[in-house]
Amino acid sequence: MSGPRYTKLVQSLPASVPFVAPEQQERKQGYAFAARLGANEGLFGASPKAIKAMQEQAGQQWKYGDPISHDLRAALADHHGIEAKNIVVGEGIDGLLGYLVRLLIEPGDAVVTSDGAYPTFNYHVAGFGGVLHKVAYNQDHEDPSALFDKARETNAKLIYLANPDNPMGTWHEGTVIETVLDTLPPGCLLVLDEAYIDFAPLHTSPVTDIEDPRIIRMRTFSKAYGLAGARVGYAMGAAELIKNFDKIRNHFGMNRAAQHGALAALQDQAWLARTCEAVSRARDRIAQIAAQNGLSSLPSAANFVAIDCGKDGAYASEVMTALTAEGIFVRKPIIAPQDRCIRVTCGPEQDMDLFEAAFARALMKSSKNFQ
Repeated sequence: MSGPRYTKLVQSLPASVPFVAPEQQERKQGYAFAARLGANEGLFGASPKAIKAMQEQAGQQWKYGDPISHDLRAALADHHGIEAKNIVVGEGIDGLLGYLVRLLIEPGDAVVTSDGAYPTFNYHVAGFGGVLHKVAYNQDHEDPSALFDKARETNAKLIYLANPDNPMGTWHEGTVIETVLDTLPPGCLLVLDEAYIDFAPLHTSPVTDIEDPRIIRMRTFSKAYGLAGARVGYAMGAAELIKNFDKIRNHFGMNRAAQHGALAALQDQAWLARTCEAVSRARDRIAQIAAQNGLSSLPSAANFVAIDCGKDGAYASEVMTALTAEGIFVRKPIIAPQDRCIRVTCGPEQDMDLFEAAFARALMKSSKNFQ
């Protein structure tokens, strides 16, 4: 009896996923987390208008979603002051990154990213046979100049840069990216992941012409808009580049209720503003909790804070394990020296209260275990 004939590329890859979901951890440990502070979801929830819009579509789920997301793209175009032809909607930034890599990367093509940056991008590159070249962070920031230097050295077709960054929450002024963009090697595309841009200070996003063929921007409804489960993201770029997504994307990949929910969320900017204010207060609270335990935290422009546990990655893993035992789900960077930190998502007061109490106990337990 014979089985399927897998490609050599698939045979060479591990059967793994970029993240272990909290649900998977809960099944393994036999109890639910008291506070879910590890996935950078929008813990303050979605606009009630978005929830209502999705509920109203429940009886219409026998229909496919609009394959071109016409109404959502039109609203996004108006919101950003561009044209709908410059926008593609997809299944979160993760889905769009997969489409982009499929568009541009063939086996052996060079791709540049930061060592320890968002692993889902790396997962897609490996899945299409690309060769990843990584550069180190510079003082807990992604290093645009080093990324672009590596791209010239390797003749890379793609550079991935998140601004603000995940997992550290650090960021660059938009002018930094504008300046380095002029050094982009020919035939290379900058993938600018702006998943957390709604939480960032003014002038974090670079000012570029939407028809600039050197850059594509990725945005999402998963963070500030609180719709992670709906899986709605979008990319903005030159019309020619965006048009090419239609050659390979899943045209019926966007579910109907999600499109309507995202449209309603976009139209409720007052809710977005309140959410961003709540995140700012929570960032301050997490920094305060770190300080009262004798630790420092990194300034963040995202909806999470990286807390420096003060030792190495092994110790930070002990702290994370101890928090898990306390019913608190957090994550941490995986590459040194950033792995000395744990990463805590901003949440409502009750979640922050639970984290504050559990963190002190986790540090005490970890210190004893690490002696």
